[in-house]
Parts: sequence; C-alpha cells; structure tokens
Amino acid sequence: MSTRHLVSIDDLSLAQIRELFVFARDFAADLRAHAHLCRGMISASLFFEPSTRTRLSFESAMLRLGGGVITAADIRTMSSSKGESLADTIRVVGGGYSDVIVLRHSSEGAARLASQYSPVPVINAGDGSHEHPTQTLCDLYNLWLERGEIEGLDIVLSGDLRYSRTIHSFAYALARFGANVICCPQPGFEMPDYVLQRLREEFGVEPQRADVSRLGDIASQSDALYLTPQKPHQLSLFTDTRGRDIERVDALYMTRPQTERHPDGGRGLDNYLQIGKRQLSAEPLKQAVVMHPLPRRDELSEDLDSDPRSIYFKQAARGVPIRMAILAYLTGAISLKAEQPARELQAHPVSLGQNPCPNATCISRTEARHVMPRYRLASRHPLRAHCAYCSHELQFQLVGSSDTREFFPRDSIELRKLRPESLVFFSTAAEALTLGFSPAAAGAPTT
Repeated sequence: MSTRHLVSIDDLSLAQIRELFVFARDFAADLRAHAHLCRGMISASLFFEPSTRTRLSFESAMLRLGGGVITAADIRTMSSSKGESLADTIRVVGGGYSDVIVLRHSSEGAARLASQYSPVPVINAGDGSHEHPTQTLCDLYNLWLERGEIEGLDIVLSGDLRYSRTIHSFAYALARFGANVICCPQPGFEMPDYVLQRLREEFGVEPQRADVSRLGDIASQSDALYLTPQKPHQLSLFTDTRGRDIERVDALYMTRPQTERHPDGGRGLDNYLQIGKRQLSAEPLKQAVVMHPLPRRDELSEDLDSDPRSIYFKQAARGVPIRMAILAYLTGAISLKAEQPARELQAHPVSLGQNPCPNATCISRTEARHVMPRYRLASRHPLRAHCAYCSHELQFQLVGSSDTREFFPRDSIELRKLRPESLVFFSTAAEALTLGFSPAAAGAPTT
C-alpha cells in the first residue's frame, strides 16, 4: 500500500472525514483508553514556524495513542540553518527517525514537496498562507458536534481572510460539504482571487453579493460575498440588487490579523474588528456559535468567554481527539471503510524556461534545491494553469511546445492540441526566442 499523506483537505473524501469524526468522538469519550493503538511508533514534529496548539495537540495525540514524539521546534537548532534543504531533512527524519512527520513551514507548498521525498506519512500542519488541513478537520468536527450536520449551514468568515491559511482550507471544505460561506473581511484583507477561483472551478461555488446589513458591526465596512455551492440558474432567483439577504447564521468564525505574513508587517490595523456580546446581539447572530482557531489578540472580547455560544476553547481541546484519529489512520492503526477521493489533477513539470509561479513565498521559489516547478491545467482555452504547490495562477503571455519548438499566444486555439507535459510558459517572445523556440505559423508576437 502506498504511503498516505495529509497535505490538503482534498486528500480525504467526505465519507472518510465523517468516519474520522466518529473515531474522534469515540476517542474523546476516554482519552486514556487507546494507548495500545500506536505503541512503538514515533511522530516527528518539524516546526519551522512557531506553534502552540497545533504542535502540542499533535504531540498529546500521539502520546495518548501510546506512541512517542521527537520535536524540532526551533529553526535555529535545525540543520536548515546550516543550509540543508527541506527535501534532505525530510529524507533523514523519515528514514528511520520516525513513523510519521508533522510539518509546519513558512513556504506555500512545503508539505507537498515533503510528501514527494518522505517514506513515511507527512501531515501538513500549515504551509505559509496556503492550507492547514488538520485545523480544518478540527473546525468541521466542531460544527458536526455542535450542529449535527454541515450541509446547508451558513457560516460567516470574518477578519483577515487574505492571509489566513485556516480560512482558505475551511472555505474549500465547507464548499465540498455543501455549506454556505458569508465573507465579511477586514477591509483590505478580502479572500484572495486564487481562492475564489478555485472555489468556482473545482467546487461549483458561485459568488454573489450579500446584503449583510442585518449583521450590524461585523459587516459594517465589508464588501461582503455570499458563496454557495449552487448552480448559476438557482442564483438567478435572487434578484435583489443589494444581494442575498442573510437571515440566520449558524457559526461565526473569527480570525486574528496574520501579521507575520503581511507585507508591511501589519501596520495600519488599529481599527481591526472586535467581536463582543454587543456585536452578537444582531438578530441573525443570536444562535450562532463563535469559533476562532486561536491564538487571539483583541479581535475577541473577553466578555465572550463566558457566553455559551463561544466554543473556541472547546474547539482547541477537541483538536486532540481529531488528531488522534488522523494519526491512527495514517499510521495504519485504524482503517476507514470509505474509499479515497478521486485522483487529483495531474501535475506536470516546468522543465524549460523560468518558473511561471508569481508567488514569492511558494516552495518552488524559496527552496533552492530539489524542487522542479510543477503546474496543473485549469482550462485549455484560454489556457490557464495553477502552480501545483501553492495553487496560485501562473503568469505567462505565450505558450510553447517542447515537441515542435513553436510558441503561441495563450488564447490560441492550437494549444488544445498540445500535450500538457510538453507545454512551456513564456513571459515574452524574447525569452522564447532565446530558448530556441519560433513563432507558430498562426502568428505569435515576436517582440
């Protein structure tokens, strides 16, 4: 059996996720009753970024399963500070030191790269601003426990939606489960275009304006979006120019400003939204549970801590049993009856030309060795592609074929005929000519 990894929430089918929830609920009933499941196994915590809850909950989970833990939680004490590549670190740690690796890294796509070199399961504990699948599973598990189901729920995402990897993973998962997302961001920190694009292309989500006037202060400055996994003809039923009216919210998910990933270090956030009992007095929010991945700053008022709607400390505690289920599954200690999800889109190497990924913090740019840029096709006409590591849309103007050594405009119909693995991406014609490519007969620009 091939090694299982949890790099993205998409690595699990919905049926598998529901099975993990049942295991987690059983584990939570008596956290001390399962120490036989992973006896003799070792989990390695490789944290290139600071963490409290994620690292400690994973280590607690493995210890409660009867296994052991080794930890590298300070980059200054790791060989990467001496110039060792992530790929080499993974090969060493997975080559006899441990039975599973829990990785947190500042570069988007780092966990994907690690999974290509690791002989043992890799668990993505957060890769830059990209994804955080185990936090997503924890969040979904909390909704499942609190609401009994996820499909059809209306979830408000608020705060820093641009740089929060937790938000991105959560939005993808909610779309897969058929929940609705109301985006109420801090102004200037709206959901990234590449996330909205993926929601539309892969999950059939249709963004629509939302009338959030009834939500009060939470949405007073937001350019709110209503994201629902429905077909366009269904959305046409909502003709009010103000957008879809939000009558009831099942959960409010608040996030802190992700200042460690802000280009300016987080300056200018003096007016960051704060949620307290007054904000929750708005009629649609009166029955909403309040969630937060923690740590918090000032965005959650302490007067909410005693409010029965606030579940963020429960949310953190429930991270242990759900991570017990994840570790037990990936190490083979428990089995899931449900089938794996359909095979993901094939990733093709970028073997010629410059790296077309525009993301400066993608692992394909920050890792000097052992990384060949890879892409996945999003559409054939016009040709669009995403980085296979960080999911950003590739930037290019011309596309060549390594088979014919010709290049075409990106909107050329001829590109439909080319093999995906032969595609070469160029920013300018000069770049293509330098690499020995010629304009196709159909006529590509040469300057």
